[in-house]
Amino acid sequence: MIDIARPAPMAKSPGLALQQSLLIAAIGFLTLVDLFATQAILPSLAQIYGVTPSRIGLAANATTLGMAVSGLAMGVVSGALERKRAIGLSLFFLSFPTALLAFAPNLTIFALLRVSQGLFMAAAFTLTLAHLAERCAVRTANALAAYVTGIVASNLVGRLTAAYVASVIGAEKSFLFFALLNLAGAALVTMTLHRNAPEPVTRMGRFWAPWLEQLADPALRRTFAIGFLILFGFIGVFTYVGFVLMRPPHALSMTALGLVFLVFLPSMITTPTAGTVMRRIGPGPACSISLAAALFGLILLLVPHLPSIIIGMTLVGVGTFFAQAVATGHVGRIAQGHKAAASGLYLSSYYCGGLAGSAVIGILFDSYGWAAAIGGVFAALTLAAVLGWGLRQKDSQ
Repeated sequence: MIDIARPAPMAKSPGLALQQSLLIAAIGFLTLVDLFATQAILPSLAQIYGVTPSRIGLAANATTLGMAVSGLAMGVVSGALERKRAIGLSLFFLSFPTALLAFAPNLTIFALLRVSQGLFMAAAFTLTLAHLAERCAVRTANALAAYVTGIVASNLVGRLTAAYVASVIGAEKSFLFFALLNLAGAALVTMTLHRNAPEPVTRMGRFWAPWLEQLADPALRRTFAIGFLILFGFIGVFTYVGFVLMRPPHALSMTALGLVFLVFLPSMITTPTAGTVMRRIGPGPACSISLAAALFGLILLLVPHLPSIIIGMTLVGVGTFFAQAVATGHVGRIAQGHKAAASGLYLSSYYCGGLAGSAVIGILFDSYGWAAAIGGVFAALTLAAVLGWGLRQKDSQ
């Protein structure tokens, strides 16, 4: 087993060993690979169920509703759980709704299964974030950046795989492959993570007390709002850009659309540096500058030429993932006590933003077109950049 809390031998800096970073990234990848991979096959699913882009987009992103609810719940009860076992079981049970998606008879059942996926994904996600924040101490930012890097990889590999598998066996049956990845994640956690001793169960007053304690911190409230806006914008772009690219004048095939999502490859290089950059220039500049890059990318998405759209998608991916890594690391460092509750609140805000983004931007896209959708995303990420500038390094000391 690899102890993620133990520094590498002869280490001269508070960083993580490569072996530790790869393990953390792999767990992040296998935890959330189902979340965004579906976006690569949304046009096909819209045809299968005979619905508009906004309806299939909202159904596919219903996962975020389950994640928001589960994140809050895990923030309260996680202290009494043995983390390794709980993470492994969450990924194991995630495979069931994932597999059933291959046989969903209508859009309502599809959406309910996506909500079920979100419940188990967020349980594993929240528990892992708390586990890293508690065990990695001063290396929290690096550990969480590695975890977010794994999530970036899930965006890239998941979308590529979903598009390819869908082109071979059909969009619906591709979910069976992802169920196997869920089981692989459960096996990896079982074989590699170390057990933790659950905290003694004490008689608590109100179950929402840990939430109120974290919400009383204005620095945390600001970070929660930033998380909401980041996923609002990210989901708004990457849920509906596939519909734009599969229509004239681009008219990309399913396989070609999958290859377009190689735009996430640069994010796998930049995101791991978020912890280092945050320590050097502060979380405020790191968050806002990265979101400024995403805003420039949004402008390029309005240019009706494929190379410009690809560059724009790349910048949006780099900017939002980097900002997400900064915000996630910031929460882990500044939360005082009940770190799992803080992580749960952040993830709940983050995924509520994703659900709101899929709904609001979907309505703009269906009713007014791509330019209006991009305008909505631009407003959200601009507000996130303004709020991000207010994050202070002194909060994390």
